[in-house]
Amino acid sequence: MEDRVDEQAPSSTPRLSRDLVITTALEQIDSDGLNGLSMRNLAKSLHVEAMSLYRYVNGREDLLEGIVDLLMTDLTAALERARAEQWQRFLQVTAHEVRRIAIEHPRAFPLVATRHPAAPWLRPPLRSVEVVEIFLSALLDYGFSDGQAVDAYRAFSSFLLGQLLLESAVRGADTSPAEEPLDEGGADIPQDDGSRSLADLTQVERLRPLLSEDHAEEEFEVSLESLLDRLDRQLSQ
Repeated sequence: MEDRVDEQAPSSTPRLSRDLVITTALEQIDSDGLNGLSMRNLAKSLHVEAMSLYRYVNGREDLLEGIVDLLMTDLTAALERARAEQWQRFLQVTAHEVRRIAIEHPRAFPLVATRHPAAPWLRPPLRSVEVVEIFLSALLDYGFSDGQAVDAYRAFSSFLLGQLLLESAVRGADTSPAEEPLDEGGADIPQDDGSRSLADLTQVERLRPLLSEDHAEEEFEVSLESLLDRLDRQLSQ
């Protein structure tokens, strides 16, 4: 993460950096929820003017991207390590690491399940396209076909996000859409706020046609039948 330090900050105020702004924003969400995050409140916590924050973040989308990147730092490292294991182990690590985020930051976790501004077509939505890239690349390396990898992403993400959003709600998260306007502190939003290229995410970009297909109804029926089959097996034992 880029660390731009404000060399001119007076001794009475904290030395601002992008890391400090984003870390403080996550702490504010942990304390007050996503709807309590605003540029004004964030600036107040840092003892600076709201306009000062725009030297380090380019507005709402850039701030949210930074928060998600911070949440996902340990996850991406764990997934890269797990790629040396069998695919079942890789999926287990993915599930438990994502659940850890939901437990440690329940009020921030709904951000993970929102649409990335550069990939609003991703189904199911996941804010971190870097994690999607690692996930797809790993499954392809394990021998999954394109279609199998995308199907696995859909099924696994739907299960994981659905389960953990409910768990986060129990722990105090507001699971209403995270697309509500974030108070920008009266500043003009920079033109490049939320801009992100997918050029370096080879598999996400290549598999875009498959990832953007909507199979929600079919997936719901398959999941329902699987649940009914499992309950039937339990009753038959």
